[in-house]
Amino acid sequence: MLTGRQTNLLIFLICNGLIATALYMQHVMELTPCYLCITQRAFVIITGMFALLALIHNNGLKIYGFFIALSALAGSFFSGKQLWLQSLPEDQVPACGPPAEYLFDAFSFTEAMSMLFRGDGNCAEVQWTFLSLSIPAWTLLCFLFLALLGISQILKKNKS
Repeated sequence: MLTGRQTNLLIFLICNGLIATALYMQHVMELTPCYLCITQRAFVIITGMFALLALIHNNGLKIYGFFIALSALAGSFFSGKQLWLQSLPEDQVPACGPPAEYLFDAFSFTEAMSMLFRGDGNCAEVQWTFLSLSIPAWTLLCFLFLALLGISQILKKNKS
């Protein structure tokens, strides 16, 4: 069984691996991230930051575990939303919007964030699969695993 510090290190490393994979897919495989992909990346980073803070602070295992689980579950919501968009028939897919960079140039921060959270038709496109699962399906599995690790922190006895 992993200690609290080891669990937080594992969470932090998984999040770094997920972001490295996303950047590889974007810059090497030339897959363009959609709004919901960007939102999911943000929640991976937030989850990893909570794990890093827990690792550095080495105290408050249950509180950090709560925030790790909460951010991972929030990220899983957006993965699930993208999977839902990918499952829609073509005639029910929402219209595609402008690139994310344009959103932040043309709209206020809150309006741009609202559009990112909603997603658009680009989010329904399946660009890559592995073992018949799309990127948001794999991301959802990772988020659920991270949430379980966060919950395990909450349930642990007060040991570092």
